[in-house]
Amino acid sequence: MRMSALSLLLLLCAVQLCAAALGSSHPQLLVERSGSRRLGKVGGFAWENCGDRRDPVVLQSLSVAPDPISIPGSLRVSAAVNSGKTMASPLKAVLVVEKALGDLWIQLPCIDQLGSCTYNDVCTILDELIPPGTTCPEPLLTYGIPCHCPFKAGSYSLPASDFVLPDMELPSWMTNGNYRVRAVVSNGGEELGCVKLAFSLQSQ
Repeated sequence: MRMSALSLLLLLCAVQLCAAALGSSHPQLLVERSGSRRLGKVGGFAWENCGDRRDPVVLQSLSVAPDPISIPGSLRVSAAVNSGKTMASPLKAVLVVEKALGDLWIQLPCIDQLGSCTYNDVCTILDELIPPGTTCPEPLLTYGIPCHCPFKAGSYSLPASDFVLPDMELPSWMTNGNYRVRAVVSNGGEELGCVKLAFSLQSQ
């Protein structure tokens, strides 16, 4: 039982952690701006599927610990997903990121690939981060998880795995508070899966 690299990427991108964590190898994902602050904690993590019953990709379980997550620090993630269809390029991901302002939710813009952004092909991003022909990084390598499209249909699981989170910069417009994210993955106009996440951010 293995988890698709796409599913892990989607989850991390949905909470906007991948852009910061991968900033050193993919600079355009996170541009440090004047007034930026260091991310201190991420907490109150919750998730749910938001697609209809016909969506072929369904997140079955997701555990993130500790709560709150201290940054820099360590993160332990376990997950399970079922995919009823092979996922191939172009694999589009649309993220809608909202911040609570009193009783209202305000949609954040897409700035420097952070916020409510559309990624036209996740497969291309994976190829840029991990050039084809190179060994997949851990823990993907240990669990035999592919790191390039296409991702075959099947039931996948990622056992509890530890990740080291480095210092991360927050842009000045991403302030302390509660956030929610809706992430939709599609191919050729067909929705494949949808996940909603909620969390809080606290700067140092």
